[in-house]
Amino acid sequence: MDSSNRLGDIEITDPQAMRALAHPVRLAILDHLRRNGPATATELAPDVGATPSVTSWHLRHLAGFGLVRDSEPGPDRRRRRWEAVARGFRFEEPRNPADEEGRTAARELSRQMFLRYADAPAHWAAEVEPGLDPAWRRSAGLAHTRVMVSAEELAAIEDGIERVLAPYVTRDPADRPAGSRGVRLMRYVLPEGDGGQRDGRDEEPGGERAGRSS
Repeated sequence: MDSSNRLGDIEITDPQAMRALAHPVRLAILDHLRRNGPATATELAPDVGATPSVTSWHLRHLAGFGLVRDSEPGPDRRRRRWEAVARGFRFEEPRNPADEEGRTAARELSRQMFLRYADAPAHWAAEVEPGLDPAWRRSAGLAHTRVMVSAEELAAIEDGIERVLAPYVTRDPADRPAGSRGVRLMRYVLPEGDGGQRDGRDEEPGGERAGRSS
């Protein structure tokens, strides 16, 4: 596997595929299939906020770009089940500054992903965290760290994080220890604008971590 894609994600480079995925229902469909496994359009509909027929249309659209596929092909199309083709996906803005189509599509997909997950931390804090036992609560929370780095160093940091995560993401389910559960590790990598303290003299790098312990 390419060392730049240790997590086994499907890599999206086609601007049309990016635009196809930049839709709340389609992002919800992929999220559900990755987390819960194969499902029919009828089973997906309540979770993704669309009717079964509309959900089926979105599934076929995603399939056209190779993002989902039939899980159990067979003659009974009334029970057509779908699955995600990979455990995740990745994309990036084209390096070619003249590729305006690709740049626009990548920015729109990024925007839709930010919108989809914007409320996830607040929902977790209100609905999930109170029911966790102390061992899980102690390891959970928000880490907010500011560093002064070059673009190349930032890429190396991201690569290092994925290097740590890869064995846990790709291991066989049979190898997971008893008591394992799903954990979302949400990384917001937000370079500051040109108005930020670029030389580090006005604000020292540092970090904050917010967690709840019992």
